[in-house]
Amino acid sequence: MDDLAKLYQIRFSDAKREKKDLVWKVLCEDYFQAFIHPSSTVLEIASGYGEFIRHISAARKIAIDLNPDSGACMPAGIEFHLGSATDLGMLEDASVDVCFSSNFFEHLPSKEVMDKVLSEARRVLKPGGIYLAMQPNLRCEPGKYWDYYDHVLPLTHVSCREAFIKAGFDVTKVVARFIPFSTDSKLPQHPLLVKTYLRIPLLWRFLGGQFVIIGRNPARSP
Repeated sequence: MDDLAKLYQIRFSDAKREKKDLVWKVLCEDYFQAFIHPSSTVLEIASGYGEFIRHISAARKIAIDLNPDSGACMPAGIEFHLGSATDLGMLEDASVDVCFSSNFFEHLPSKEVMDKVLSEARRVLKPGGIYLAMQPNLRCEPGKYWDYYDHVLPLTHVSCREAFIKAGFDVTKVVARFIPFSTDSKLPQHPLLVKTYLRIPLLWRFLGGQFVIIGRNPARSP
């Protein structure tokens, strides 16, 4: 956990975090909120500094992360748990409407661990609940993907879809190219420009380096 905190302190300066936070505010309000009803219970897995969970509207907001610095970034009203996504024992079965994660799966040490994460997510999701994830796409950025010291698991939108199906999810949406690969991109990142980008999906095909996937937890058999 201390190594993780040290790595993220190196990678994200205060200035970079502020810039990233502004981008996430637009992503939540202008894209992700459309998949999440304000009355929902939302769990962010690997919440990092909370850029998503702080900006999304939901009745109950829960975050979990291995980084001990993450909890200090969460304002009042967000339930934070320090721990692993492979053990969501603090949550009851079928108690969550939406699970969300961003730039997370590539850090996992193996596909077996990813299977455990998806299994736990399915356990805590209500029937009909969704796992909404955004991930760097190895197919789009095969070089940059490995520029990060803690990237371990290689994933494309196709292989991630297979993992979700293997875990029992019904995959309802895959966007192979969404936003650029990282907030280190040289593309303009003013909130108004990000809003404009989101409204022109044609641009995603040329500039997108991350994919979006939505898996629905099917109704359980009686």
